[in-house]
Amino acid sequence: MAETRQIIHVDMDAFYASVEQLDNPRLLGKAVIVGGDPKGRGVVSAASYEARPFGVHSAMPMAQAVRRCPQAIVLPVRMERYVEVSQRIHAIFERYTPLVEAVSLDEAFLDVTGSIALFGTAEQIGRAIKKQIKDKLRLTASVGVAPNKFLAKLASDLEKPDGFVVITEQNKHAILDPLPIRRMWGVGKVTEQALQSQGIRTIAELRKTPSEKLRAMVGNYAATLLELACGIDESEVVPVREAKSLSSEQTFAADVEDKEILGAVLRQQVEEVAQRLRAAGLKARTVTLKLRYGSFRTVTRSSTLSEATDTTRTLSEAAKAIFEKWQAQSAGPLRLIGFAASGLVPEDSTQRQLFADAEQERQRRLDKTVDKIKNRYGSDALHRGQ
Repeated sequence: MAETRQIIHVDMDAFYASVEQLDNPRLLGKAVIVGGDPKGRGVVSAASYEARPFGVHSAMPMAQAVRRCPQAIVLPVRMERYVEVSQRIHAIFERYTPLVEAVSLDEAFLDVTGSIALFGTAEQIGRAIKKQIKDKLRLTASVGVAPNKFLAKLASDLEKPDGFVVITEQNKHAILDPLPIRRMWGVGKVTEQALQSQGIRTIAELRKTPSEKLRAMVGNYAATLLELACGIDESEVVPVREAKSLSSEQTFAADVEDKEILGAVLRQQVEEVAQRLRAAGLKARTVTLKLRYGSFRTVTRSSTLSEATDTTRTLSEAAKAIFEKWQAQSAGPLRLIGFAASGLVPEDSTQRQLFADAEQERQRRLDKTVDKIKNRYGSDALHRGQ
């Protein structure tokens, strides 16, 4: 009999804002918003749980967030600091399993199937990880434990913040059935409305829907939806060292069409991925934008660079060119935007060229200097030329 997989999903609570509160205890208990300049076209990167009751959420225009929560303390993004803390969190993960898939700086899947003989049950491992994050880093994480990635991620989101939920083969339907269909992977606003128009509002109702009827509504995705509604997901945990790309994505609470907002989110994603590349000692040959419309139709647009790089400027220029071409040809309201760097190679594999690219090396030195300045004074302390 095949061994049942045991997957843990760890999702840090309001990560950027929590790190700011960690570094400045005077911010504890106060509404904190991390993001761009509210006087410009900045967007919210993260909001503390004290700010969220006012309707503040990520990717919201910062000016709107400040109007909703005027007492909030607005802080600039310090990406290098968040990368540093994320690395310390991942060091905790790797004490228990080498099978760690980083989804972003604040979110990861862990396959602990092979670790149970050493560390106890998946639940015990999950609780130990959660406790170490709290004790060593003074941060809270929401943790989900389940037989697959879909259920583990769902579990981690059920009792945020500081939650801990275990889903098993025995209790999965009791947990899944009453949940609204929007909690499922792949169900956006348009798909949700289409399903609701046919009386399908909960996961239980979706699971009981004949596949032919469901296919008429959502096409070929029907089979996947039915599997997820049954708590089935065969996707594997892919460790970073085996990953083919590093990426950052943002799903919006409401579809966004504003070019300035989308551009601001994309620039931050590029910066995050660039700093993750440098921290991991990697360079990328290809950049890709993932663009998901409100209808859930998803397109990807890629560009291959002449040389592998980890410089923010080169990656940003490539992403901007792809974005502007998409804007000119196929612009529309987006539910999600994402940036990925792929074709990864070790940093030192491109440093020993006989004739090194002087401009690339200058940009790399500049990146390191900018990283240090922004980490100390915030992302608004220094701006790159466009």
